Amino acid sequence: MEPNVRVVYDPKGRSTPPSMATFEHVARLLDSRFEIPGTGIRFGLDPLLSLFPVAGDLITFVISGMLIYTMKRHGASREVVVKMLLNAGLDTLIGAIPLVGTVLDVFYRANERNVRLLREYYHEGKHQGSGTGLLIAIIAVALVIVAAFVFLIWKLVEAIL
Repeated sequence: MEPNVRVVYDPKGRSTPPSMATFEHVARLLDSRFEIPGTGIRFGLDPLLSLFPVAGDLITFVISGMLIYTMKRHGASREVVVKMLLNAGLDTLIGAIPLVGTVLDVFYRANERNVRLLREYYHEGKHQGSGTGLLIAIIAVALVIVAAFVFLIWKLVEAIL
């Protein structure tokens, strides 16, 4: 076993390092499996599915969620899981923008980012911790965005009336 690989325990009590091959395969299929000939631009099923409004983005979000859940079960820290959920959420929001979101989906590659986070966690010891600070920051930013949106709606209604 490699010296800095985090060990996880299965239900039967045997210690085994998590296999990255499955995670990498699914991430590659979703984010970079195909190439546009002559351009070097790679894309996967994620941008293709985002061409189908709502359903496509929902399907890829569910697949990403299943990957994140599996990674969590293999011992990923809460901080890593929070970062992966943020990546998957941003990918879903970006992909939901008609056409522009599909193009941006080609370059964001949330699933490959999540595999990189997991690899850094297991092999380099990064992203340790509870992720509470990050979670609080995300909630704070979301509240500011919602407040700004409500304020803009309020001003729009005042201007109309």
